[in-house]
Amino acid sequence: MILLDPKNHDRFYPDERSREVMQKTIAFFEAKGKRALKRDDRDRVWYADFLEFVKQERIFATMCTPAGYGAADSRWDTWRICEFAEILGFYGLHYWYTWQVSVLGLGPIWMSENEEVKQRTARLLEEGGIFAFGLSERAHGADVYSTDMHLVPQEGGGYLAHGEKYYIGNGNLAAIVSTFGKIDGTDDYVFFAVDSQHEKYECKRSVVNSQSYVSNYALHDYPVEESDILERGRDAWNAALNTVNVGKFNLGWASIGICTHSLYEAVRHAANRQLYGQAVTDFPHVKQLFGDAYARLVAMKLVALRAADYMRSASPDDRRYLLYNPVVKMKVTTQGEDVIDHLWDVIAAKGFESDMYFEMAARDIRALPKLEGTVHVNIALIIKFMPNFFFQPEAYSEIVRRDDAADDTYLFHQGATRGLGQIRFHDYAPVYEASELPNVGVFREQIAVFKEFLEKATPGESQANDIDYLLSVGELFTLVVYGQLLLENAAIYEIEDDLVDRIFDVLVRDFSRFAVDLYSKPSSNEAQMAYCKQMIRKPVADAARSQRIFEEHVLPLADRYEMPD
Repeated sequence: MILLDPKNHDRFYPDERSREVMQKTIAFFEAKGKRALKRDDRDRVWYADFLEFVKQERIFATMCTPAGYGAADSRWDTWRICEFAEILGFYGLHYWYTWQVSVLGLGPIWMSENEEVKQRTARLLEEGGIFAFGLSERAHGADVYSTDMHLVPQEGGGYLAHGEKYYIGNGNLAAIVSTFGKIDGTDDYVFFAVDSQHEKYECKRSVVNSQSYVSNYALHDYPVEESDILERGRDAWNAALNTVNVGKFNLGWASIGICTHSLYEAVRHAANRQLYGQAVTDFPHVKQLFGDAYARLVAMKLVALRAADYMRSASPDDRRYLLYNPVVKMKVTTQGEDVIDHLWDVIAAKGFESDMYFEMAARDIRALPKLEGTVHVNIALIIKFMPNFFFQPEAYSEIVRRDDAADDTYLFHQGATRGLGQIRFHDYAPVYEASELPNVGVFREQIAVFKEFLEKATPGESQANDIDYLLSVGELFTLVVYGQLLLENAAIYEIEDDLVDRIFDVLVRDFSRFAVDLYSKPSSNEAQMAYCKQMIRKPVADAARSQRIFEEHVLPLADRYEMPD
């Protein structure tokens, strides 16, 4: 089974330390139990027990220290990072969050040439330190051009920093806060290391009502030496964006974890509940909702795993991950919302109950599409790659499954963030043409119409500046990329044809839905509307296939996993 199963966690590991980290993390939460998990969430209890576990077991030190800076078992390994993010999401978004913002805070450090800070960071990780990413501000959000964090040069050397940052996770206890600002009176941007326990650092408050501490902090003439500087000028700008490239990928994995736990809980409840003389799982609409939820979730994991292969294989000559990364962030997280909605329609009021993991999941799943760039922001990025993706394919060597024990050093040497329009992609068509599954065939027809739409009814200049219009175009394009990655990984993981066809049943309907949305846009012209009509397709129904998926994949989940109290 491709989904996470804490009771039967038998995934392949290239080394024993990776296995140990995952199994010990699962054991920590299983021992804590659902009742305590929910109590701490309800009472907004700071997760000191989790951070003590991280410290004692050297979890962050192992997972977040590139090779050469820590112990022999330390490396920045995207494959195992994916699984770790999934496990944390499975048990609670707040535990994932303190790790995620540490990843972001570490980005500018590991990307810098400041060896002193790097060595200090490695020691702090070994001591159980957490980290923070001081980028956004209350007035400007992530508009880093407009930062009000200023460093004032001093006559004797060094600087005094003043300004505030807003919505900064871990800002209460971070060992280092990687803070973005600019040299006063210049346009010289800078990342510098800040100690959250310094007397000139004021942690003003947490701006959210949750277990997580999402701070508003201020620097009051905070002393900054040259040895504290991580990056300056264009390098600082690149570090901000490249750090997000590394970190936002993890949001999709948090969503996968949340949805997996919720699926177990929902199926178990429905299978053991009787209505009108029959099990809830016997109702046709319930089978449809569970079938769609399961298909979407499996697709989410296959796509995210495949995107990780490209991320690990990236180089200056192969930057395809810059498309696949925001696809995971945007599409996997929004698919996660759909999964939770399907499950909630089945379990209904049970989803509100205080002793259900689902009650927490239904709230938390909504956060992920909105962090590290909204759907609109990520679509605006994704669509930049569309012309080259469709019309200028390039030959690449095949990217294999990357579950090897390797340090993904390129992620901290991504270089300039310019030149996205120069990135080329391998031809998407062969992987679609290789499949004879009915719904893959229907989806392939939809893609062909969409490509012709781009060629012959090309969005005009005003439409290209209309974010609402581009959102629909971008959703259609994203589905093409999504399906491509899915098919590639379905072959690698040998996913059975019935399940793949059931997944594309869902994707055909999604494609039609976005085509209708594009048709309805005020600025769509007659030619474009005609193409939108052609994109609408009905999936090939196969009742026997759907029943097999339900009986062989969905219903057995009722007895597969339940978190102990």
